[in-house]
Amino acid sequence: MTDNELEEGFDHLNRLITSTDDLKGFLQGMAGLASEKLTHTEGTQIECAVALHRRKRRTTIAGSSDIALWLDQIEQRLGEGPCVEALELGKPMIVSDAAADQRWPNYCRTLTDEGYRSAMGIPLGLGDDADAVLDFFAAPADQFTPNTVEDARVFGDMAGRALRLAVRITTAEQLADDLRSALESRTVIDLACGMIMAQNRCSQVRAMEILKKASSDRNQKLHVVAENIVQRVNASDTSTFFEK
Repeated sequence: MTDNELEEGFDHLNRLITSTDDLKGFLQGMAGLASEKLTHTEGTQIECAVALHRRKRRTTIAGSSDIALWLDQIEQRLGEGPCVEALELGKPMIVSDAAADQRWPNYCRTLTDEGYRSAMGIPLGLGDDADAVLDFFAAPADQFTPNTVEDARVFGDMAGRALRLAVRITTAEQLADDLRSALESRTVIDLACGMIMAQNRCSQVRAMEILKKASSDRNQKLHVVAENIVQRVNASDTSTFFEK
């Protein structure tokens, strides 16, 4: 890739961060851009998928096409292939000819059945809490030469930097949502405890014990039982007020 292509690619990735609604949308845009860049430099159609693994989160997969998404999902499910091994070893892995490759027989059989003989996995370093890998596919054998691998690796470095930022933004938003949800649950529980204290003329500790017992007896979450108690008095939804 030329310097101009690299600069355009990096600008495009940064714009994706602000123009997409969620992390899945960003990954979709990334896969499409990777496919576009390598297709242009190789002169043949290159499909791309990206798999993002985050601690305590489900793997997120996006692709430049339905077939790219399908092939990556199959690889993740089988637990074998260049994408999986690239992630484990932290270096690019290549399938030069799926019809002859013996390392990952099940996955290579799927590739050839779908009309693809070349595949390549490029790992993206994201830090301790997440990692990702780009998975490239081409119909001809021996498509991913050393020059192609280097182009993909350079793009992967750019994509990794942009994805780190996207993951941090998403994580911060999710933490804020989780905190807000926890505070809202705490509000309704505190209100229910206050009602139980007033009705039974008991302490807060005793009121919480009564609430927990009701939760256990009904096999319902504590905040659900508390919400039901509060709604007997207040028909409208309980609100948590955050000072601005």
